[in-house]
Amino acid sequence: MKFTVDKHEKYVLIKLNESKLNSLVTPQLKSELILTNTEGQRNIILDLSQVKFADSSGLSSLLVGHRLCKNSTGSFILCGLNDAVSRLITISQLDSVLSIVPTCEEGIDLIFMEEIERELKKEVK
Repeated sequence: MKFTVDKHEKYVLIKLNESKLNSLVTPQLKSELILTNTEGQRNIILDLSQVKFADSSGLSSLLVGHRLCKNSTGSFILCGLNDAVSRLITISQLDSVLSIVPTCEEGIDLIFMEEIERELKKEVK
């Protein structure tokens, strides 16, 4: 699997450099998501702009990322979806579960906004 990992203080940006998100790629993607999360990163942005096709095992890896981040009080954000992948997510009704934004920049903005919200909620308690 080809991907790049760009680590920052508040988030990690993982760019998948594959045209297919299928059963050949998902085990490595799941491993990378788990490794990233266990290293203490709770906010992950997954850039799927290179992905042209996804199947059910690909969707499964997205749900793993979502669960990991949610359980560590973080955010899992998808960006750069093409029409075919976006349709599959919509048909699977995962668009109501997953955070999806058009660009990585918007994903970064969303991470910072959600971090501020979490800080404010801590102060209120």
